[in-house]
Parts: sequence; structure tokens; C-alpha cells
Amino acid sequence: MTPGSEAEQGPLVLERVEKEPPRGWRSAASSRLRKHCSCTSQKAKSQILGFVPILKWLPRYQLREWLLGDAMSGLIVGILLVPQSIAYSLLASQDPIYGLYTSFFSSIIYAIFGTSRHISAGIFGVLCLLVGQVVDRELALAGYLPEGGGGGGNGSALLPAGLGNGTAAVVCDKSCYAITVGATVTFTAGVYQVLMGIFQVGFVSVYLSDSLLSGFATGASLTIFTSQVKYLLGLKLPRPQGWFVLFKTWRSLFVNLGNTNVCDLVTSLVCLAVLIPVKELNNRFKAKLKAPIPFELFVVIIATLASHFGNFNTDFGSDVSGVIPTGFLPPQLPMWSLIPNVAVDAFSIAIVGFAITVSLSEMFAKKHGYAVDANQEMYAIGLCNILPSFFRCFVSSAALTKTLVKESTGCQTQVSGLISALVLLLVLLVIAPLFYSLQKCVLAVIILVNLRGALQKFLHVPAMWRVNRVDASIWLITMATSALVNTELGLLVGVLVSALCVLGRTQQARVLELGRAPTREHYEDASSYRGLRTHPDVAVFGFGAPIYYANQSMFRKSLYKRVGLDPVKEKTRLVKFKKSKPQQREQVGGVPNEKSGEAEVAGKKHEEVEAAGSVTLVLGREPRLFRSLVIDCSAVLFLDTAGVIALKEVRKDYAELGVTVVLAQCSASVLDSLERGGFYPVNGGENQIVFFTIADAVHHVRSLGAPNGGHCSE
Repeated sequence: MTPGSEAEQGPLVLERVEKEPPRGWRSAASSRLRKHCSCTSQKAKSQILGFVPILKWLPRYQLREWLLGDAMSGLIVGILLVPQSIAYSLLASQDPIYGLYTSFFSSIIYAIFGTSRHISAGIFGVLCLLVGQVVDRELALAGYLPEGGGGGGNGSALLPAGLGNGTAAVVCDKSCYAITVGATVTFTAGVYQVLMGIFQVGFVSVYLSDSLLSGFATGASLTIFTSQVKYLLGLKLPRPQGWFVLFKTWRSLFVNLGNTNVCDLVTSLVCLAVLIPVKELNNRFKAKLKAPIPFELFVVIIATLASHFGNFNTDFGSDVSGVIPTGFLPPQLPMWSLIPNVAVDAFSIAIVGFAITVSLSEMFAKKHGYAVDANQEMYAIGLCNILPSFFRCFVSSAALTKTLVKESTGCQTQVSGLISALVLLLVLLVIAPLFYSLQKCVLAVIILVNLRGALQKFLHVPAMWRVNRVDASIWLITMATSALVNTELGLLVGVLVSALCVLGRTQQARVLELGRAPTREHYEDASSYRGLRTHPDVAVFGFGAPIYYANQSMFRKSLYKRVGLDPVKEKTRLVKFKKSKPQQREQVGGVPNEKSGEAEVAGKKHEEVEAAGSVTLVLGREPRLFRSLVIDCSAVLFLDTAGVIALKEVRKDYAELGVTVVLAQCSASVLDSLERGGFYPVNGGENQIVFFTIADAVHHVRSLGAPNGGHCSE
């Protein structure tokens, strides 16, 4: 079909679907109350099954097909959890037993309430670091002597501390107060997470990009690495507080380097020399191995035996784990008076824990073809913190390393988490006291070895920069702030930088001239494709971003610059020209004389001249007659009030110069905004026409200036 025959048909006209009139707030509120407060047996059953997913999938459990994989993965992860739970207690400034408690309870609770089949809920290094910073700060404020930062009660002073369990103030040593602070932070973070689930704010996870989370985890890993060096050297140094912890810690290490415990240093070097190569072998041959070999557990057993029979603690002064009791302590309420002190810290911990859990659960759900509920994940991880906090546990979330192991060893359902809990229960009831002589430097080595994955991200920075410089910049800024300034501040800075980058992309959008393809009525960026043709009398331009308050001024400036005609400056020039040379301005029917205009162009090298209802533009180097302007709005996702006003001003300014401005390919939401903003006149007319294609808009504006309403040829 030729362009002329298309124009004869007229523009495409579509009939809008009538929208329901908006209801009053009373009607809307009563409707929501009826929807959420009505109770039927089917709705009650659905709510219960949604809140406790194990009731839904456990009756359909395929025993023969799934049990072997779940048992294998649960057993392997449970074995790995033993040394890691003890080790990561150092980061949280707690005694080793509490790390075992945390992994045990979180494994059971997540299996009941979680929707991901592959997530391993438990201790996560970054959260342990955040908890440890709060614990050390509160210990210092309470007057406990800084001692090694390990949270152990060996030799710590006894101070009165109200534990908030309804009794009077009791004598509480450093270890007791440390876990009280940790449990209070955990309880508060869990409450935040459950509240976020109640208010259905699981969508916030989409605002935490992969580059942001990766940069935050890498920056925190640098802080974790630094915090563990003192254990490798056998130094008892307090953990610095406030900002620039990394620099403060290294300065303290160098100052006290002469006090290094040779026994701890040798043990650390031997363990590193063993664990790093075998970990690399595990990774290299993980495709051939049915399950990763638990070298960490072997190292812990051998090191414990060597320390016990070698009397490392008594003869060489090596710091050991100490007494690890068996069984469970009675539940204890959080310290209510402490909640205001830790409320802000708990909020950032809650956000990080939820973001890590949801991102991992969605990643593995997509890989294995099932769905997870972000809000239910919020409930699950919140309950993993609230309920265990009464049993002296600290914050937990999904853990990447153990989740990868769980998935690679044949995990099918959450039953594997229950089996891991059984392994931990056996340790808690029988085996835990055997780790009395385990050196803390060995635990630090286990932590450092498990940081390899996060620290290796530095090797990927050049590739990240080549793929996307914006994402790479977010990663670098978040990582640097988390590591060098403050861990919690790094997360906040990362979120702000991500938001500014999104905002900046809308600010960087520019107006582009569009050209028509030679063989069909299709328009694309004329500067990006060869062979596109522009109309001599109609200019077609597009804008690739929403038009709103933050970029509406930039949109107009970019449009005027790209078109080559600034109507505001042109009107000012004409006014000055009329005042300065009235004798040279001969009016012919209200239109400036073309000759006088030419003289002005020759004198001042103007880019446009108004003549006979048209404007001659210099676009590039070739002047062309300019009568109409078509703005492609297909990429304009939304308009606010400022955006509608900007479009109205563009149309008004150009109309005063005799240039017709029309919009094409507006989405339904943009059309609604234009109608509400009064862009289309109520009394109808030419400006009332809606163009669904650029071709329709071009044919229409060209027909307006053609003789007898016919179609202009190119």
C-alpha cells in the first residue's frame, strides 16, 4: 500500500474503554474490609497453608524419589555447619554454643515456614559482623573491659545487668550480657521483618540490585577479613567502633605486632596451607564429586586433638574455645530497655537479611522451575529470628555457601534442613564439650577460607566495567564505603547511588530526530541507521524517558536544541528586531517581509526565518522548510503535572511561530495524564486528534498545509 493511499484512509481511530467512576474513600474502605475480614472455610484453609507451607508440600512428599537426595544434602550441610557455626560466633562476639543454637533453630523454622526448597538458613558472615559491632558497642557502654572481642566470659568482670525477664537486676558477666544484647538485636530485627511481611513490602527487594548486594557483601568481607587477623596472630585486641574501622584495626595490629603468639601463628599458617588447596580441589572437581569433602571438619578435629594433647592453652597461652555446654538453656526474654539503643542497627540488619534471603531463594527457584513468595520469605526469616532469640540465638538468614552445597548435593525439599538440624542436635547433646581445646585461630582460618568467593569478586571488576559502567560504579562505591567507612553506611550509600543512577539515566535522555525507512512507514533514530529519510516540511523527534518534574526543563532545552529552533529566543529576537528597525519591517498581511528577514540572517547568521507561515531551519548544514513538528511519545512511560505543562508550553511556543506540534504513539496512561492536565481542548478541533502511529501524525500535519487539503509530496 502506498503512502498516499494510507493517508486517504485517515488516521487510525480507537475507541477507549470507559473506566469505572472512582469510588469514595468510604466505599473503598468498606470494600477492603469486607475482602480481608470476611472468613470462609476455603479462605481460612488457604491462609493457613500459605502461612505454613510445610502443610502443603509435606503430604505430597515423594519418599522414594526425594528422600535420598534430601538425606545426603542434609547430612553434608549439617557436618559443614558444625565448624562454621562455632567459627562465626567469633564474628558476632558470642560463645561457640550460641552459633550452634542459631543454626539448629533456624534450620527447623525455615523448613516449616520457608517457600524455597534449596535455601540453607543459618549463620551468614555479614550479619554476624553487624551483630558483633552492636554487641561490642553495648559492652563498652555497659562498662565491660574490652578483651579480645570474642564475647567469651573467661576472666570478664561481673556487673549488674537487668535481663528483662521480670526479675530484679542479677549479676551478669561479659558473656551473659553479650548474648543478651545479641538476642535483643535478633528479636528486634525479626519483628521488623515480620512487620514488613504483614504490610506486604516484599517488593522492596527489587530495589536492591545484584551489583549493590555484591558490593556490600565484598566490602563487609574485607572488614571480616581484617577482624580475624588478630586471631591468626593470637592478639587480644578490642574491636574498634565507629567509622573507618578497617584503618583503626590495621593500625592496632601493626602497633601490637610484637605481641604475636607464635603458637597461634604457626597453627594458622598450617591450617591455611591445608584448607586453601583442598578447597580449590573441591571446587575444581565438584562436578565429579557426589558431595564436597568436609575438610573443615577434619581440620577442626585434628587441630582440637593437637591442642588438647599439646597443652597449647596452658603452655603457650593460645586462646581456645573454652567450655561448650551440652543441652539447651531455658528461654529468656529480650532486654526490653535495650531495644531503643539497637533499633536503628536492627533495621539495617533486617533489610540485609531479607534481601540476601529473597535474592537467593528467587535465584534457585528460577533455576529449578518453581515459585517463591517474597512476603512469605519475609515471615519465614523473621520467625527464624524472633523465636530463636528467646533461646539466646543471634541473627540468621540464607547463607550462600551452604545453599550452594545443599543444591549441589541433591537437595529436593526443605526436609534436608530438618536432617541438618538432627546433625546439629547430636552435636549439641553429646559432642560439643569435645571442642573445648579448639583454638580460636583455627576458627578464624575457617572464616577466612570461606571469604574466598566474595574476595574473588575483585578479579571480575574489569569485566563488570566493560559490560556496564553504571553497575560497576555502584559496586565499587558500595564496596568502598562498606569496607573503608562503615558497614551499615555502605548499604545506605549503595541504595542512594543506585537511585541516583536511575534518576541520572532519565536526565541523560536526549531528543533524537527520527527518519522514515525507505520501504515502509517505520521511523527510527536517523543518527543510528543509514538510509532513513526525513520529511522536508515535517520534523519528527522522539524522547526516550518519562517527562516529569526532574527532567521537564532538560526535555524542552534538548528539544529546542535538536530541532534547531528555540521559540522563546526567536520571539525575543523578533521583538527586538521590530523595535530596532521599524522602518525596514514591511508588514504584508501580518507576516514579516522575507527580504528584510534575509538581511537579518545575513547580518547575524540566524538559523531560522519566518516566511509565509513556515520557518526555515538549518538542521545540520542543509536548510529546510519547517512547518510541523511530530513528537514520538512511545518511550515516554509516564507524565506528571510538570511534564504535561512542559508539553503544553512547547505546543504554545511553537504555535506562536506558526508551527503545528502533535504527539504520536502515546500510551493509555500518558493519554490519561494529558486529558487530566488539559492538553487536549474540551471543545475538540484539530488538537483533539489522537495519533497511534507516527505515519498518521505525519500525514495529518502535512495535509493541513497542502492545497485543498491534499497530500504533500516529498
